[in-house]
Amino acid sequence: MRWDHMRLLSTENGDAEAAPLPLPLPFEGAGVQVRTIDTPEFRGVTFYEIRAKSILNRVPASSPVPFQWTVNPYRGCTHACTYCFARNTHTYLDLDAGHDFDSRIVVKVNAGELLRRELGARSWAGEHVAMGTNTDPYQRAEGRYGLMREVITALRDHANPFSILTKGTLVLRDLDLLTEAAQVTDVRVNVSVGFVDAALWRQVEPGTPNPRARLGVCRALTDAGIGCGVLMAPVLPYLTDTDEQLEATVAAIADAGAVAVTPLTLHLRPGAREWFLGWLRGARPDLVGAYRRLYRESAYAPAEYTRALNARVHEIAASYGIGRRTPSNARDVAPEEVTAEPAAQQLMLL
Repeated sequence: MRWDHMRLLSTENGDAEAAPLPLPLPFEGAGVQVRTIDTPEFRGVTFYEIRAKSILNRVPASSPVPFQWTVNPYRGCTHACTYCFARNTHTYLDLDAGHDFDSRIVVKVNAGELLRRELGARSWAGEHVAMGTNTDPYQRAEGRYGLMREVITALRDHANPFSILTKGTLVLRDLDLLTEAAQVTDVRVNVSVGFVDAALWRQVEPGTPNPRARLGVCRALTDAGIGCGVLMAPVLPYLTDTDEQLEATVAAIADAGAVAVTPLTLHLRPGAREWFLGWLRGARPDLVGAYRRLYRESAYAPAEYTRALNARVHEIAASYGIGRRTPSNARDVAPEEVTAEPAAQQLMLL
């Protein structure tokens, strides 16, 4: 069973906020602290507090990502992005990939202490650790649980290289720890901003800070000497991919001082596909046929679409000098004075 590596907390309700609720199937027969919090930001959200037995996750060798280890303090995500590729992982817990993913959050309350122990093991070789690759470690729940401060502290104390990808502005709470860690190891922070259309943001990313606020995180990190890149993701076909929209997004990224930008076209894996297309049918029924045709062969857009999109973003990014900057010159935006660099250098994110 996928839950064999986790041990669950007692169901004793010593906290007035704890309440007995129906448990997902994997929790049956074990103790679990189920918590609901009656505040506006958490209304309708249920937290399942568990004690994990391991926290460093090895990435399958077949995966194309440039790292081998991840840490995920949470499962599920209150960002509620309609397109989130991780949605289907909630079905492994006998929860659904739609509303449950947005509102039933698993919290690994011992993430920090467990990571410290695993980093200290003789078998650990100090490899790069990536965070934010599945669900966002700086989602709203982090404001209550504060797991990332312990996680970053452990990585700092072991001088272990790491990266964070986030849509959350809460990462700036930990700027002091990030700065300290960057003095002893390689630290990379990247924010995810696929577009800057405020109206669309409210529809497809309803639980996230607005895109301009996320770019403000990039500016603050860069000003603090921590070079910040932007994952321009996802670019939504027929919704955010016109030349004017791409120009507006890349210009805002450049203005935020990003040291790199990496475009990523929307992909629709099972779980995400059904949830996103459900939203699309209600909001833009005129595009449903076009999406079904574009994604009829695969969860990914056709290669020719992706190549053309990437080429356009690369060209715009090069004109703004993104990929050429260091934290010390990241405020300088002079498109007319910059020539294009090879795409591999411009768009390296992790």
